[in-house]
Amino acid sequence: MSKIKKIDFYFDISSPYSYLAHTQIRKFEKDKKIKVNYCPVFLAGLHRTADITPAGLHPQKAKHMIKDLKMCADWYKIKYQFNRYFPVKTIHIMRGSVVAIKEGFLSQYVDKFFKAAWVDSLNLNDEKIFEKFLKNMDLNPESFIQKLNDPKIKDDLKNRTDNAFKKGIFGCPTFVVGSKIYFGQDRLEFVFREALK
Repeated sequence: MSKIKKIDFYFDISSPYSYLAHTQIRKFEKDKKIKVNYCPVFLAGLHRTADITPAGLHPQKAKHMIKDLKMCADWYKIKYQFNRYFPVKTIHIMRGSVVAIKEGFLSQYVDKFFKAAWVDSLNLNDEKIFEKFLKNMDLNPESFIQKLNDPKIKDDLKNRTDNAFKKGIFGCPTFVVGSKIYFGQDRLEFVFREALK
């Protein structure tokens, strides 16, 4: 039997399609007995580097995107609502995800922030709400914010984003299996099939 290939999942909490993918990844992981490697990037930075205007900021595309997201969420039978404070600015959240990787609680961190953004529709752009949310996660807001403002953490997220772009990644969610890249939340069947080849 051939060795199972690693699946890398490039995501940003600001991406509602990343949230949809996240909900389905958990199901696939359980069914296929494969763990997915979560790779945080800063989507706004990635878009800047790739010279891409996100669909959510283009009036015509945004209308379609909002309907499409609802249709997908209904199909998956998951809780979802489009964030009332879109676009969600996630530089602090995504730097925090790097801290969470280093301290071993990324899975819980990602679960809670995806839910906050795309189920509870919280205004995570508001510093006070962000701090209160950290408290609810049993994190000390002051020390956690200090950690995510550490230049090493800032550089780490920037490097992760730059490296993603160099691999050919231009948006989220993106999956990488070996040398193959799959873009979009509806590509999981192909992703897991490739990993098991």
